[in-house]
Amino acid sequence: MIRLLPTHSTIKIVIFMTILSLVIIGKSMQNQKQSSPTIVIGLGGDTMLGRLVNDTINTKGYKYPWGNLLPYLQKTDLTILNLENTFTKSTKKVSKTFNFKADPDKVKTLQIAGIDVVNLANNHILDFDIEGLEETIKTLDNTDIYHVGAGSNLEKAHKAVVLTKNDIIIGIIGYTDNEPGWAAGPNKPGINYIHVGDIATVKNDIANIRNNVDLLIISIHWGPNMREKPSQQFISFAHQMIDAGVDIIHGHSAHIFQGIEIYKNKLILYDTGDFVDDYRVDPILRNDRSFFYKVIIDKKSIRQIQLIPTLISNMQVNLASGKDYQEIISRIQKLSAPFGTVINNKGTIELVK
Repeated sequence: MIRLLPTHSTIKIVIFMTILSLVIIGKSMQNQKQSSPTIVIGLGGDTMLGRLVNDTINTKGYKYPWGNLLPYLQKTDLTILNLENTFTKSTKKVSKTFNFKADPDKVKTLQIAGIDVVNLANNHILDFDIEGLEETIKTLDNTDIYHVGAGSNLEKAHKAVVLTKNDIIIGIIGYTDNEPGWAAGPNKPGINYIHVGDIATVKNDIANIRNNVDLLIISIHWGPNMREKPSQQFISFAHQMIDAGVDIIHGHSAHIFQGIEIYKNKLILYDTGDFVDDYRVDPILRNDRSFFYKVIIDKKSIRQIQLIPTLISNMQVNLASGKDYQEIISRIQKLSAPFGTVINNKGTIELVK
């Protein structure tokens, strides 16, 4: 038998075909990755449309509080805020230092911005007692805005909101560790109160929803005002919640933003600060500065976080610029560094490339 050795031309053809096959496979995998559906979730901190903000809306219109940030709010697929006022005409104030309410028509300000979900589990939703809570819920229910964290009884206060965006199913649960006396009961309206460290309750709530969603968000109003960093107790609790099945923790309450942690490829926003209000500004802690947090996700993972620096002035939130922009970015980089979180000078955190 005579064996024919491959010619030089044959070897070239084999090498070429092998390389071509690898290129085609690589492009196919890249296209599959790029074709995976994604959405943009927007997260903002404490939003208070009452008092002077309410009065300003009366004269300058429903969209005024959003300033030049409005187009950014309107371009997300899903936006979640902490609503720090009631929508009510009630005059039945409960006894406390600050009672926040906006006229019910001011819900249009949220609608104009395309707000999808508001957290009501906080220390202001019962500022005008049960009457104020019920009118707020009724006002929201008459719009396309969902709410979590408070209700006419414990079951409704615990109930998660589940939404589908671009074939991605998102669940949202609202909690607060403020005002334990306002906790909802089996037949009592109130808030979804949680004691920091009570992971058993969180696990139970997660178990009711986790298998039905692709991504789970907890929006939690926790901790004291003007605290610059989360305590170890809060860090441990956040880790426990992530370990139990949460993908994003949307924290608020301190009125100033805190550091960001990426824990097991999940996102912990310990505090998102103030978003829009009429509050007095602390000259050192600068509660007028924060971010609009844009989170890009697919069905299985968080891909990127984009921080958009914001500045509150004259009852309006706007994009921060110049010195304010640089100082806000520098501060979040400093606060997040102990968690090992790398944020570039454009405010971007990359998780999946």
